[in-house]
Amino acid sequence: MKKLLVALLMASMAVFGLAGCGDNNNQGDGGSQTGGVATDVTLKVWCPQNQVDTGIMEQQQKAFAEAHPEYNITWVTEIVGEDKCQESVLKDVGAAADVFMFASDQLPSLVEAGAIAKLGGSTETMVKETNSDAVIATATVDGSLYAIPFTHNTFFMYYDKTLLGEADIVSLEKIMAKQTADNVYNFYFESAGGWKLGAYYYGAGLRVFGEDGNDLAAGVDWNNATGVAVTNYLIDLINNPKCAYDGEISVSELAGDHRIGAWFDGAWNYDLYKGILGDDLGMATIPTFNPDGKDRQLLGFYGSKCIGVNAKSQNMGAAVAFAAFLGNEENQILRYQLSAQIPCNIKAGESEEVISNPLAAIVILESNTASVAQPANSTFSARYWTYANTIPTEIRSKEITKDNVQEKLDTFVKAMTQ
Repeated sequence: MKKLLVALLMASMAVFGLAGCGDNNNQGDGGSQTGGVATDVTLKVWCPQNQVDTGIMEQQQKAFAEAHPEYNITWVTEIVGEDKCQESVLKDVGAAADVFMFASDQLPSLVEAGAIAKLGGSTETMVKETNSDAVIATATVDGSLYAIPFTHNTFFMYYDKTLLGEADIVSLEKIMAKQTADNVYNFYFESAGGWKLGAYYYGAGLRVFGEDGNDLAAGVDWNNATGVAVTNYLIDLINNPKCAYDGEISVSELAGDHRIGAWFDGAWNYDLYKGILGDDLGMATIPTFNPDGKDRQLLGFYGSKCIGVNAKSQNMGAAVAFAAFLGNEENQILRYQLSAQIPCNIKAGESEEVISNPLAAIVILESNTASVAQPANSTFSARYWTYANTIPTEIRSKEITKDNVQEKLDTFVKAMTQ
């Protein structure tokens, strides 16, 4: 991941045109029809709520239609969050959207189901020439490109400057040791269904399916001595009276009363917290922790959010062209301006408007120094989110204690690898 920041600060690279000829696989290039007569097409688009509420999607659809008079487009726009896209597509690929937005960890399942079109031609060139290797990898399966990344997908640390200073936020130990009022929590624990939980185990050097997350034969090593130490650390943290627990009280409620020191979240909730805390809102990379006598950097999962095209689209040329349009430099900047989603396009990411923004800077720094590539294979996706999520919930319910940690971790590993 250290290459990501370097890539984002590289000199500008030319953006190739979107129009072109279809490739030999008869899959997505985005080439348009010619002949002077507009072709009637209907494009169904699935996007998250914020793309509609902010007017971004409507603005982009109008701009695309104006730039492509060869199409007479009827737009059908429906709300489907990036986190729910895979589930919605796989229910009925034929009835799913022509163009959809999704989190990159869903890509292997979409590919295996034959639900997402492979991208070629000038669309592939655009993606590969305007993104870092780390970003391109999030949209690639077995060497083939299937999606257009449009923003980083990771989390970092927010904190309340009235409760914690810069010297406090470098480690979880210092955060938890800070003297605060009795009704104030120093830290907010949220596993996000295993997404944020992974930062502790990966930070300690543990892995699921090897270093790159794709070696099933490598198994899962969370039940070794280090894994036991990390889980014992989490037992102490989650049960600490100065640690708030997700589901029992909300971050926004606590922040509004200056009752929460630090918490992990992404850029998508920046406006919410900024509106609550104003200048008292701080941002930093996620801290170190010390589960076994060694200071270790927590490592959050890094992925991207992507735009994909339905492999069964009846209007493949128009669909690919629109997907590429949504993911180009100009529209990544527009999306950043209207919904604070940090561009992953190199040129957009190095623009003065983006790089001078503290929010963008912290997302890039987090991606570069405190993250690990999120495994992107269907076995991981099918098992990890279900089984990892039970670890913090069972700690909170006292089903996992220091007396049975080894047994519980053995059960987790068996479920992940059987």
